[in-house]
Formats: sequence, structure tokens, C-alpha cells
Amino acid sequence: MADDAALLRCRSITDNSARLACYDALVVTPRAAVPAPTAAIAPLPLPAAAPKPPAAQTTFGLEAQIANKENVEVIDSQIDGSFEGWRAKSNIRLANGQVWQISDDSARAHYIDNPKVRIRRGALGAFYLEIQGTNHSPRVKRIQ
Repeated sequence: MADDAALLRCRSITDNSARLACYDALVVTPRAAVPAPTAAIAPLPLPAAAPKPPAAQTTFGLEAQIANKENVEVIDSQIDGSFEGWRAKSNIRLANGQVWQISDDSARAHYIDNPKVRIRRGALGAFYLEIQGTNHSPRVKRIQ
């Protein structure tokens, strides 16, 4: 560990390159090395991984309601029939039977028949609907 007084001294230097040179010049004392174990320890056997059900896509988007969470990152499907776009809180039924609701405040007119769609997982539990022919991806949540 470096000396606290030296760290404070370097911290008070206003010139960037001089401050960096001060930090680089600090002497860091190594921590005491951890001694190696004297006896060999046999590794514990790992439990066999449970096989994933083949219907992993059927629970995609419902992880909050289902205890068994799958790690599917995207699903591909299509919207059957004529699609005219979306608005906030509108429901979109996919050909695979899933129903997703627009959960953000976006709205777009987009006229297309039987568009291919992809629902991808985003950060912090978000899901986004990518629709063929547009580069707008509304945030959605699965309701069925």
C-alpha cells in the first residue's frame, strides 16, 4: 500500500503530467504473500447441469413471473397480417402466439404486411422490438 501522505501530496498537484509523474513515483509495498497449501486438496465434483427445456423461447420475456430463468437473448417471429405501426400501450401479437405491449411512449406509423420481427434483450431487464423495414425499436414487455 502507498503512503497516505504521499497520495495526498500527489493529489494536490494541479498540472496533469506532474501529478501523473508523482503517482508513478510512489512506492507501493507488496502485501504479504499467501502461503501455498501444504496438502493437496481434491476438487469437489460439480453437479450435473440440468438440461434446458426445449421450449426455452416460450418463457422469453416472462422471467419476472417464472422462477426458471432461461438465457435466450433474442427471438425471431413475424406479425401475421397487415401491420400499421404502434403507439404507447398497444399490444402486438406475434405469429408464435406471444403478445407484447409497447412499454415506452413511442409511436410510429409503419405500413407493411407480415413483417418479420425480432425481440432482443436489453440492459436491466428491458426488451426491444425490432420490426422489418424500420430502424426504430420500441421498448416492450411481454403480457402473454
